Amino acid sequence: MPPLYPLRFTPIYQYRLWGGRRLANWLSTPLPNGGPIGEAWLLSDRDDYSSSVAEGPLRGHTITQLMERSPQLLLGTLSRRFKRFPLLLKFLDVQKMLSVQVHPSDDDTNLIPEGETGKTEAWIVLEAAPDSRVYAGLRSGVTAETLRTLSRETVNDTLASLTPQRGQGILIEAGVVHSLGNGVSVVEIQENSDVTFRLYDWNHIDPRTGKTRALQIEQAIACVDFTQVATLPSVPAVDVANPDSREKLFDDPHFRVWRFQSAASFAVGATDEMRVLVCLEGAGTLDHDCNEYPMERGAVILVPAVVGACRFRPECHITLLEIAVPDHS
Repeated sequence: MPPLYPLRFTPIYQYRLWGGRRLANWLSTPLPNGGPIGEAWLLSDRDDYSSSVAEGPLRGHTITQLMERSPQLLLGTLSRRFKRFPLLLKFLDVQKMLSVQVHPSDDDTNLIPEGETGKTEAWIVLEAAPDSRVYAGLRSGVTAETLRTLSRETVNDTLASLTPQRGQGILIEAGVVHSLGNGVSVVEIQENSDVTFRLYDWNHIDPRTGKTRALQIEQAIACVDFTQVATLPSVPAVDVANPDSREKLFDDPHFRVWRFQSAASFAVGATDEMRVLVCLEGAGTLDHDCNEYPMERGAVILVPAVVGACRFRPECHITLLEIAVPDHS
């Protein structure tokens, strides 16, 4: 197999009844014709949806194949812990309200199907409308019975909420009840899991089936953390070494996320560590081994561990995310 290099993947678009067509503003790959597209899976190592390399000598190879053939070159020391790529990365266009839902933690083994994990996730707001809403966390005094009888009339009394603003980062830990929508788009970083339990679905009717979607109320309640409080936007931590350009948005056991905002070149990646880069604004070039890998708004590049540190050269002022998975081995 050819040597690994910085990898771009073809997005996998997903129909969602709550979606829209605004992901076309972020991704160069055309959206499928007709119908609302709620999600673009940008980096996915799932049995049913495995991301495919978009360009270069490895074009057409899937992330699943790369994990099977070169796990250590791809993940470095993380290959001892993960048989699948540990993250699932998406863009979400949520025009209607997402279902009120909750994800199990890694400790909720009785609620997680074999081969899956719990699901902690984080959102970074790309676009928001004046009436966009994020629900995250329970109000005081909420019980299991309150959640069983959740309705449009009671949701504001049950869940903490906020009006999202562009650039905000919001960490949704496993066990936290949450929803978002009304014209908000986000980049979602999460554990590689697709386990979701719905508590309430806003009486949505799926136009493809003419029916409402199933709820999993008892499973959801079983994994709710009833000690949770309102989830607030993350407060970025300034990087002491790069105070003018780099800040840490999230430092979670499952992923770390930094945000660069700079017009000057800067270093990304690290020796024997896998990183994922996401361009949110501007454009620039990632340099590696005398080759250039251009990035524009919406572009995602996986930097394999064997590639290591690289230099990023913005064409103008750029906003770039760098995502890592902590090594707890």
